[in-house]
Amino acid sequence: MNKKFAYTSLALALSLGAMAQDKNAIKFSAPVNKERAYQHLSILASDEYEGRETGKKGAWMAAEYIKKQFQSFGLTGPVKGSKDPYLQPVGISSKKLAGLSLTVGTQAKENLTDYYVLAQSTPAAGFNVKASSVIFAGYGLNKDDFNEYAGLNVAGKVVMIFATGDPTAKAPAQPAQGRRAQSSVGSQQAKIKYLVDNKAAGVLVINERVDNLTDAAKAFLSEGNVGLKREDAAQNQNSLPVVTIGTAVANQILAGANTNLADVKKKIAETLKPATVTINTPIAFSAKLVEEDIKADNVLGFLEGSDPQLKSEVVVVTGHYDHIGLVNDPNATDKVNNGADDDGSGTTGVLMLAEAFAKAKKAGHGPKRSILFMTVCGEEKGLWGSEWYSDHPVFPLANTITNLNIDMIGRGDDDRPGDNNFVYIIGSNMLSDDLDKIGKKANADYVNIVLDEKYNNRTDPNRFYYRSDHYNFAKHGIPVIFYFNGVHKDYHQPGDEVSKIDFPMLAKRAQLVYYTTWELANGANRPVVNKNEDGSLKMK
Repeated sequence: MNKKFAYTSLALALSLGAMAQDKNAIKFSAPVNKERAYQHLSILASDEYEGRETGKKGAWMAAEYIKKQFQSFGLTGPVKGSKDPYLQPVGISSKKLAGLSLTVGTQAKENLTDYYVLAQSTPAAGFNVKASSVIFAGYGLNKDDFNEYAGLNVAGKVVMIFATGDPTAKAPAQPAQGRRAQSSVGSQQAKIKYLVDNKAAGVLVINERVDNLTDAAKAFLSEGNVGLKREDAAQNQNSLPVVTIGTAVANQILAGANTNLADVKKKIAETLKPATVTINTPIAFSAKLVEEDIKADNVLGFLEGSDPQLKSEVVVVTGHYDHIGLVNDPNATDKVNNGADDDGSGTTGVLMLAEAFAKAKKAGHGPKRSILFMTVCGEEKGLWGSEWYSDHPVFPLANTITNLNIDMIGRGDDDRPGDNNFVYIIGSNMLSDDLDKIGKKANADYVNIVLDEKYNNRTDPNRFYYRSDHYNFAKHGIPVIFYFNGVHKDYHQPGDEVSKIDFPMLAKRAQLVYYTTWELANGANRPVVNKNEDGSLKMK
């Protein structure tokens, strides 16, 4: 390129950039700085907060800290009907089993040694099943060429089957993965569905893994199931009692038919014919499902817009304040997953933006549209907090013009060594070309950071577009931008410490979100949704 032309073009670009800048936006950006970032993050990611696991002490401490910050800035709590208007209780509960028992003949079996039961696959009312016999149906298949239920009515009966497998299936060229594997006729899910549909009383699933459960596996099974209270949970709850048994219990039952696992597997493999048999061995199993609510909250701070015509429209800025908690290893020297980058950095960004906009409003330069600053819980568990908000919005989703989501902005990416002057933007143009232009113009006018769109597509094998809280807005047709610095060797490790944060870059990336929010909150028009390429979107 001609140097003279290059210099002239650069000067023109800088001149146009300066003309596009809003002096008030620059003036009130002051709280978005590296010193303020350190003040917040050194607290949120300290060992005292124990990794901020949802439903535990550290997360409650973090929520309280964020709430007090919102209060000190002068933001209001918008949650109606809550004990605390800054906290939106998220419906999370723990389901555990009590009164577990399994008796074969007259012998009582031991939980986590001879068998186990999953809370998530237990009927809501629990179960108490007694039968004088057991139907052994081999692999539990009902194919036209291999029907192990031919001539049988399983209604009201207890059925015993192998967990997986299909002896008649030809070996695939490569193992089935993902949804293909789940829908296979030989999968446990498909086998149990048949028994549910045909009203069996219960099923004993034979799984050799029961024979050698590790201490970690036993601890996991004892913890029960923690999850979000979804409206469709009741209808999705398995209506069939499922008890997973080891080989010793299975062989004891099969002894009533003068056979055992090894012989019956060999017979089916050699003959390729069902070996279904009714065994006259009494069986009884029972359990109660105990559900307890877990305290977990989204933390909301609201800044009402100044324009009577536009203040009903809301820009939502989010970051998840939770992380993965303490290390489950008694021999670990560092027991705290501090989550400084993931997502203490994003939470810090939300706090800095909230303070900046609150100061602008106090000085008479508040945004025309309203802004909701929200830090959510349960992201690490499965985007629970943002899903709860999108299903129970404090402000109508139809009035929510954009979600800007900040999840990890404090470090670099191992794929971009030596240069942190970038941020990945994801989702920016997925639903709205307007939003894409606004975000990129804000960067050009004020920040001049490299916007990397490497992961900005739905077919990215990492699936980042679907893996953070913005997606629970995007699936409702709300335009989003996800700001992200990529993964590193300390991702979800105790090494994700405050000492490794690049605070100047954290502040710079937060400034990009700040200026983008400023443009959105003060623009003449909301971003137009002009795309819907994702069939799962629930467009409003």
